[in-house]
This record gives sequence, structure tokens and C-alpha cells, in this order.
Amino acid sequence: MAKANLPLFLLLLSCISVGTLKLVNGEKTWCVAKPSSDQATLVANINYACSQVDCRVLQRGCPCFSPDNLMNHASIAMNLYYQSRGRNFWNCDFKKSALIVMTDPSYGNCVYE
Repeated sequence: MAKANLPLFLLLLSCISVGTLKLVNGEKTWCVAKPSSDQATLVANINYACSQVDCRVLQRGCPCFSPDNLMNHASIAMNLYYQSRGRNFWNCDFKKSALIVMTDPSYGNCVYE
């Protein structure tokens, strides 16, 4: 490693702590489903996440029900799981069908925690 790159490398190291993504400016991260995920994977992710956390926000009439599609529901369920487990990168894997994003995916009255 070139000597000039060492300070940047050390800065990056100081921002990561034992599997938890910590951004320099303290921004939050969210977990969402990869757009390339197939329907069976999305259903499995919803079932798993909702067996571990409260997914009532996905029920008909609740703020995150619409749009009523697998990609939306999976992203919300996966994020609920990710947030409840401390935002560790391994809690947003879902067999490689998830992404950690830095842009808040909230919309309308559906607030991603």
C-alpha cells in the first residue's frame, strides 16, 4: 500500500466496527430486497423476517401495505429484521438477496425505521 493512501485506509478502518456499519457522519442504513430477487426468495424472506419481528405494518389498511407487491413487502420485512438485530451487515444478507442502502426508502406514511 502506498504511503499516501495510508491515512485514508486508517480512516476507513476507524469507521467499521466488528461487523456493524458505522458511517463517518452517523447516517443510518436500511436493508432492502435486491431487484433481481425471484418471487420464491422474496416470499421466503418475508416468512422468515416476519417469524422473527412484528410485521403488522404490512397488513391491509396499514401504512406499508401499499403498494401490495412482493418486492415492497419483502423490503419492509427484511428492514424490520435488520433494524431489530442491530444493523449488522450479516442481518441483511438473506442468502445474497438483499442490499444495504444509505438512502431512506420511506414513502408516504410508510416510515422505514
